[in-house]
Amino acid sequence: MQITLKLYATLSEFLPPGAVRNVKSLDVPEAANVASVIKQLSLPQELVHLVLVNGVYIPPETRVSTMLNENDALAIWPPVAGG
Repeated sequence: MQITLKLYATLSEFLPPGAVRNVKSLDVPEAANVASVIKQLSLPQELVHLVLVNGVYIPPETRVSTMLNENDALAIWPPVAGG
């Protein structure tokens, strides 16, 4: 199935080839969950901070149990410091 992957800031370097700006359509298995996609992309856990599926926050403890559906949008941000 296809989802839309959006990686922000320093995570954009992990986007698969063919990404436009920070967005890429991604084929994932039918039984994919948020954690499995993060693992598939080899994203360092310490850089995976804010995770949204279709604009809804997914806390770390539910990323394994949150299943993805066709055409979902998965957005991931690293920790951000400001001043």
